Amino acid sequence: MTDTATRPETTDAADPRLGEALKVALDGPYHAARQTARDTLTAVEILRDPSLSMDEARAWTLKALKHLSAKGYGNKGFTLPDQPSDPAAVVNGFEALAHGDLSLVIKAGVQYGLWGGAIEGLGTDEQIARWMPDIVATKHLGCFAMTEMGHGSDVASIETTLTYDPETDEIIVDSATPSATKTYIGNAALHGTSAAVFGQLWVDGKCQGVHCVVVPFRKMVKGKGVDLPGCTTGDNGHKGGLLGVDNGTIRFDHVRVPRANLLSRYGGVGDDGTYASPIAGSGKRFFTMLGTLVRGRVCVGAGAAIAGRRALSIATRYALRRRQFPNPDGGEVVLLDYLWHQRLLLPGIAKAYALGFANNDLIGVLAMGRTGKVDDDFQRSLESRAAGLKAAQSRFANDIVQVCREACGGAGYIGDNQLTLLRSDVDIFATFEGDNTVLMQLVARGLLTGYRETWTGLDRRETVTKTADMVARMVLERTAGRGTVDALVARARRVSNEASMLDRGWQVLMFDERERHVLESLARRYQQAMRAVPGSRFEAINEMQDHLLTLARVHTDRLVLGSFVAGIEACGDQAAKRMLNKLCDLYVIENLEADRGWFTDHNFMTQTRSKSLTKTLNRLCTELRPAALALVEGLGIPAEWLGSKMLAD
Repeated sequence: MTDTATRPETTDAADPRLGEALKVALDGPYHAARQTARDTLTAVEILRDPSLSMDEARAWTLKALKHLSAKGYGNKGFTLPDQPSDPAAVVNGFEALAHGDLSLVIKAGVQYGLWGGAIEGLGTDEQIARWMPDIVATKHLGCFAMTEMGHGSDVASIETTLTYDPETDEIIVDSATPSATKTYIGNAALHGTSAAVFGQLWVDGKCQGVHCVVVPFRKMVKGKGVDLPGCTTGDNGHKGGLLGVDNGTIRFDHVRVPRANLLSRYGGVGDDGTYASPIAGSGKRFFTMLGTLVRGRVCVGAGAAIAGRRALSIATRYALRRRQFPNPDGGEVVLLDYLWHQRLLLPGIAKAYALGFANNDLIGVLAMGRTGKVDDDFQRSLESRAAGLKAAQSRFANDIVQVCREACGGAGYIGDNQLTLLRSDVDIFATFEGDNTVLMQLVARGLLTGYRETWTGLDRRETVTKTADMVARMVLERTAGRGTVDALVARARRVSNEASMLDRGWQVLMFDERERHVLESLARRYQQAMRAVPGSRFEAINEMQDHLLTLARVHTDRLVLGSFVAGIEACGDQAAKRMLNKLCDLYVIENLEADRGWFTDHNFMTQTRSKSLTKTLNRLCTELRPAALALVEGLGIPAEWLGSKMLAD
């Protein structure tokens, strides 16, 4: 890879083919599928009128879901009796819908990814054959009933009970307490008729841990839902966003379903009435079962990132046409000619590209995980990677949509311009399919576990060496970009602060060193906390929560950078490659500037170099400004799909 500091300036921004070349590069191995969606979907099919009431939005979303399922959008790639699973097709289908109304995306995610995904991931072949065809065809609408009023992220502690009755060969589903009521459940308020219900399975007086059973809870009579005996549903009502999704509550009062409804791929009750599982230990079985649902987390992260791209596309196009205040040289100034406006939007565009390449890599790893030729370490690494990227993507989306709304001034606050709808709809992405704070702690704890297993008994010097090697090569980071930058990092390590800030090797070295140092220092604190006297361990561990979240963030940042490097290397168009290199520089420099205090405090960066980060960031924005339209075209959202009236004038 060429050192950015030595790359000559070009006139690539004037190339009318640049946007298309960037789009092909960002699509990566999934360009054909993504382009097919752009060619065959229309704005009318995927965009909802922002002025619709909640009831109207729900009706529109259900109608749009059924229409698009007939065209094969949202429901491709799921396991059917005559069709193997294709995780890439599932995620790409979810992404395609995310270019439009997010209620439609989540409605599809509930129907196919969660309700259908529970059966596909936890059911036997017979159960998949029995239920999945009608689910995929939207003939059998359902719910994913995991979250309870008393327990959300803490799935292992949910209170709903699933008790096997040998006398009748049935499973009795019961919400034993008010806090066991299932809540925030998509499709529960109106449209769903069955649910994949998670609860504690009791067999012969012994709890076997969390399992899942299919429970019919409603029948449709002349288009109206009627609760079945023992089932009580409610409506969560008007929400802060996603008005087209009918979230609701479900409570069960000793509802009986056939034993055959217990999803039994990883454990169930046999014909003899005894419990059996191919996985020894309820803890391992629990994590294996939840691991099969990781695809939903990948989809949610991808959808959030697309929402961020949409906001950036709207705000940047607006900034290229809106003028504000006189130009001393004549006329008025275009918004995007102001440096601070560039600082608002261009780093966000760079991060959108970075996350896009990282998402491509994650889809590839997800597809590998469905081959059946992976071990437990691989599965844990996939789950951790998906958790970290989902948190990063949804945080990015929430932040950048607000930035874009403000960047458009009063126009951004008008509903017809889409940004307020995007802002309200993307909000929940930070806390569903895993609360971001919980997910980031999961990532950090996985790194600590790997640290502890690898370094037990090593002295200080050996630990430093091994840590650096782990940070570079552990299974969690399987990205193609690593091999490309190893030599550059080795060279940058030798020259360190003498290297240019636009030297790619130095940039990756800074990301590597930050993660290594944060991991080492946290591991030492964690070891001390484990030696705390009984009764004070929670307090000791709780004091490290900010440190845990920092580790997860810097680890994810490094993975994203590795994917960006790999994406650039894979790009065959030289003009696009030069522009991607500059975007990568902008992504890195903004990241380092935001963390400049840490780097100077820990002597990884001199004060002089730290102060020059802002100057470099400003210069990169100025250099990218002429290519702004091509950059948002490269994000892959057709202009007609943006649905923003201020761009139609």
